[in-house]
Amino acid sequence: MSQEVERRAGAAPQPYDLADRLPDRLRGGHVAIGNFDGVHRGHQAVLGAALDRARAEGKPALTLTFEPHPRSFFTPDRPVFRLTPPEAKARIVGALGLDGLVVGRFDAAFAALSAEDFVRDVLIGRLGASSITIGWDFQFGRDRQGTPGFLHEAGRRHGFGVDVVEPFACEGGEPVSSSRIRAALEAGDIAEAHGLLGYRWFVEGEIVHGDARGRLLGFPTANMRLPENCRLKQGVWAVTFTIDGLTRHGVANWGRRPQFDDGAPVLETHVFDFSGDLYGKRVDVGFVSFLRPEAKFASVDALVAQMHLDAAEARAVLSSMSPGTALDRALAGEIA
Repeated sequence: MSQEVERRAGAAPQPYDLADRLPDRLRGGHVAIGNFDGVHRGHQAVLGAALDRARAEGKPALTLTFEPHPRSFFTPDRPVFRLTPPEAKARIVGALGLDGLVVGRFDAAFAALSAEDFVRDVLIGRLGASSITIGWDFQFGRDRQGTPGFLHEAGRRHGFGVDVVEPFACEGGEPVSSSRIRAALEAGDIAEAHGLLGYRWFVEGEIVHGDARGRLLGFPTANMRLPENCRLKQGVWAVTFTIDGLTRHGVANWGRRPQFDDGAPVLETHVFDFSGDLYGKRVDVGFVSFLRPEAKFASVDALVAQMHLDAAEARAVLSSMSPGTALDRALAGEIA
């Protein structure tokens, strides 16, 4: 497989702020509501139901979600390991065919909204929703008053439809959940995470300056700071690296660099067969295979020897990588 795969470059869809006026072309549509962190296969069932209804009626399909994650708001000392920040979530929602992602700020005022106020002010006032689609366990409003039953009754009063999607289970019969995916990523079980997500997990970010140590060792790296709540297993990974519409292969270290400073975690990616200035560029790094944990070696020379072995293993893994799911290909711009 080629080390470089061209994709169609296009403007990434941007999330809409719920506080702003929604474009008229998106009002009056069908709205899927949820946190949707990860936009995993269970979430995709909810989004797909909203999209099917919208397309059948010739109306827009929207996703309404919230930032920060409500769990992080209520327990700020235990922030949630976020799988998909709003920009990534908007890309995935767009690749699935929906027309937009709307993000509501989850703060004290929002948390204090009653379920009825949420229906009146948000669903009707802000979005002009024709119908609402939720998962079977979704609740909203102050004291979680907004159950699926409440929403059905509110829909009858206010004239919008309500669809409730039953739990989605994977092949083993267990429900797909964001918690399972977080646990898989923390364990380095990327195959499990990808199977639950329905696409290859990736991170987005800006390339920042590092200490240039990689260049001195013969492995120049593109460095990215990930959020503090990232709990991805630290170590060496075979990765894809996408910039300016091109996806390349590489090997990355996510961790604290115990050989040198044992500092704050940084994602350092060595992109194969590439030279160029990446500083300030926004890129995607997709995680394909966990190779080994971080380690401190007897010498820098021993570390460099291991880095050559890591690069060779990463090339071998990536050379046999499958094209991925339909959603992977849609995210890459390879299919409509």
